[in-house]
Amino acid sequence: MAGEERWVTFDCYGTLIDWNGGIRRQLARVFGEERADELLERYHELEPELEADGSRSYREVLTEAMRRLGAPVGEEEALAQSLPSWQPFPEVPQALAEARERGWQLGILSNTDREFIDASMQLLGAPFELAIVASEIGSYKPGLNHWRAFEERIGRLPDVHVAASLFHDIRPANELGLPSVWINRLGEKPGPRPTIEQPTLTGLADSLEEAA
Repeated sequence: MAGEERWVTFDCYGTLIDWNGGIRRQLARVFGEERADELLERYHELEPELEADGSRSYREVLTEAMRRLGAPVGEEEALAQSLPSWQPFPEVPQALAEARERGWQLGILSNTDREFIDASMQLLGAPFELAIVASEIGSYKPGLNHWRAFEERIGRLPDVHVAASLFHDIRPANELGLPSVWINRLGEKPGPRPTIEQPTLTGLADSLEEAA
């Protein structure tokens, strides 16, 4: 790849931004601490159902999920309203900076809306060259349209994909023959096999060199 730009793409929420923590805090506030873990599990079941046909924006997914969880009137948009303030994991800004220092171009492939990803990118501490979001392509991962949209924009697929979700990201990356770095923050057992597995983004720059 001498002389070529090197591209790494990331999932954002759960990989770079503390998505579970952001959702759980709102569930605890709205429904009470004692129900937060149970409802977080239920949210994880609901979200893929609501994303399945690609017709809803992510704001609509979040709002409908809260309705189905039984949110009281006035709290249906609690997740959507709080999402722009959800914070990166502590090691993320440094890891992204180190990747850029090694010459990597950074992209995001996200199952969200432009308004959310633009707000979150301001918190990440490193510039991204592009971000492809579900609401603009009418499709959610694990469908392949994020990668196809990337390919249309850049002229080829990324060199490495980095993500925390086996279902939404590592499996489709494998399907496309892409090297991947799985950020296994929850200590899960692998199903689809990533190229590299690590618990956080610490040391990511070295992993990118190895994976590519």
